[in-house]
Amino acid sequence: MKSPNSIDLVFKALKRRKKKALIAYLAGGYPRWNFQRNLIKALDESGVDILELGVPFSDPIADGPTIQFASQKSLSYGTTLQRILAWAKSIRNEVKMPFVIMSYMNPILNYGLKKFAKDAADSGISGVIVPDLIPEEGEDIKKSLESEGLYLIFLVAPTTPKSRQKDIAHKTKGFLYAVSVRGVTGARKKLPLETKIWLKNLSRLTTKPVCVGFGISGPKQIKMLRNSVDGFIIGSAFIDVIRQSEGRYTKVKLVRLVKTLAKECSYGR
Repeated sequence: MKSPNSIDLVFKALKRRKKKALIAYLAGGYPRWNFQRNLIKALDESGVDILELGVPFSDPIADGPTIQFASQKSLSYGTTLQRILAWAKSIRNEVKMPFVIMSYMNPILNYGLKKFAKDAADSGISGVIVPDLIPEEGEDIKKSLESEGLYLIFLVAPTTPKSRQKDIAHKTKGFLYAVSVRGVTGARKKLPLETKIWLKNLSRLTTKPVCVGFGISGPKQIKMLRNSVDGFIIGSAFIDVIRQSEGRYTKVKLVRLVKTLAKECSYGR
């Protein structure tokens, strides 16, 4: 009998603690491998519940300018999916938070579905997000991942018809990734009121955790949406801190941001 997936364990623990999940996205290998190791440890220690490691890709249809910048930098260092998995394995036992891989389908197909699933499991990965994959085309990778105890996490958008939202929610594992707004990733100062209403309705369609990403950048947005979802996925805001701060201050500023966001994720205060 296989062990429970660590994503499920995290959400159960968070429910007991009355806290929404704080999920951090980082582009694998950015800004530098050794430096990222220290940043990930800091994220783990300061309040991040799940780490989403992005696989840099040359045609990132869902990524905004900030994540594109980080991905291009990482690609220039020779980052590959294989290298990210090997690196994840090297740090897996040094942090407690689960790792999720976010990759477009092409790198995974080039890697080989079964080999990717096996190597990802061996690297301590708990789930996989593929933004350019629809459920109808995901049966092969889903079977490969499930055979290794990994979850395939699907995305749903405000433009997705309600009947299809319910179908995607049924097929996703671990959590449902809700895209907050139309468009690509990137920090936004404000979110429309319609986002809150849509997320609340989406959460009624499933018993699985619903986590919102794309545009979440600060505590005000978390407070606005806290009663509508089970977690928040934040990427561009973290990458902006890394990009804009000097090396020796990056960790301090990143920890400060995490603690501010994590505090707002708590509803048991």
